[in-house]
Amino acid sequence: MSGGASRYRVQPGGSVGGELTVPGDKSISHRALMFGGLAQGVTRIHGFLAGEDCLSTARALADLGVRIEFPAPTEARIEGTGMAGLHAAPGVLDMGNAGTAIRLMMGLLAGAPFASTLIGDASLMRRPMERVAQPLRLMSARIETEDGRPPVRISPVPHLKAIQYALPVASAQVKSAILLAALNARGRTRVTEPAPSRDHTERMLAAFGVEVLKEGATIALEGGQALAAAEVEVPADFSSAAFFLVAGCLAAAQPLVLRNVGVNPTRTGLLEILQRMGADIRVRARPASGRAGGEPIADLEVRRSELRGITVPESLVPLAIDEFPVFFVAAACARGESVVRGAAELRVKESDRLAAMAAGLTTLGIENQLLPDGLWLRGAETFGGGTIDSRGDHRIAMAFAVAALRARAPLEILDVANVATSFPGFLELARGCGLRIEAA
Repeated sequence: MSGGASRYRVQPGGSVGGELTVPGDKSISHRALMFGGLAQGVTRIHGFLAGEDCLSTARALADLGVRIEFPAPTEARIEGTGMAGLHAAPGVLDMGNAGTAIRLMMGLLAGAPFASTLIGDASLMRRPMERVAQPLRLMSARIETEDGRPPVRISPVPHLKAIQYALPVASAQVKSAILLAALNARGRTRVTEPAPSRDHTERMLAAFGVEVLKEGATIALEGGQALAAAEVEVPADFSSAAFFLVAGCLAAAQPLVLRNVGVNPTRTGLLEILQRMGADIRVRARPASGRAGGEPIADLEVRRSELRGITVPESLVPLAIDEFPVFFVAAACARGESVVRGAAELRVKESDRLAAMAAGLTTLGIENQLLPDGLWLRGAETFGGGTIDSRGDHRIAMAFAVAALRARAPLEILDVANVATSFPGFLELARGCGLRIEAA
């Protein structure tokens, strides 16, 4: 499996085509586990992503007293404890490499009547936590970090208070942590966004019976509401599908069809960006399953396209934040110049994704300039090969695997074990649709 590999070797060129279904959405799988644990009754999740990140969330919830079973690889059954039923973990809660999980858990545990300590792997222990901790402290939460990074120590408080908070930058993780804490707060909490960000939390809270109010750019939630168990359908992950969307743009002589992809409009910024670049992508909406979650789903059909360089509108940056590594590969193959600004958040992901992509593109011979909050580059018809350091970042590794479709020489991609955190089975799906990739 791809998760056990230390490096990829990818032969240059080739074509892609056929049909495939990528694994379930990671962001939705995290939330379904957490909300199922807080709900009264039994929640069942269909299409669950059994990657390491989501399994870290499941293990943490189990340590807090939630019973979780996996009757099938993509199915989960959660016996919720209710808001008051969680108990202190026997030790620290290890969130592995899961940035979403640790930040949302900060909100979930901020009002708990017991102490908790959150840690992670070496990468997660370097990532910033204060942008979540600060608004939670305004709600009276007692949260300590180590110079702004994990370990995160949460101490019990008598109660949380509702706040009105304007996010300085659009962030679904910060917004979600505040809304989770708001469930335990007295009064109505209001969070105002400067631009739209992922709304999976709002949709799923509604599916679990919580009233979430939308007032323009403000989301409001009254504290003290109980969650009721639900049946949740997790669509295929758009962020995982993004690698194959770009692969299709570069090398699909025959259509490449991606099935059952979640096309929540707060997630599909890359789709709009690629279409503005001239990508031939057709979106075929599928009917809702009737299960909870409220997420739109579609089949995506992509063909080889002549791409044009683009200045990415800053309004689309929050809607494509996880897809920028593979966007930069598309831009490297486009005619003309491309530039992204307003994407400083990419510097504090699993790696500094701006620096990692700039270094890798330089190895391939693509002219580029690293900016404080983005990247400029000039596209080329083809480029060279070489050795790419993914810096342990799954999205960097998968993006450069796609880049081999336009390379003139083989690529060796180092430090790829973390691909399993978000995309178990990537290697097999990539080979199945035509990439000439092997694990080493």
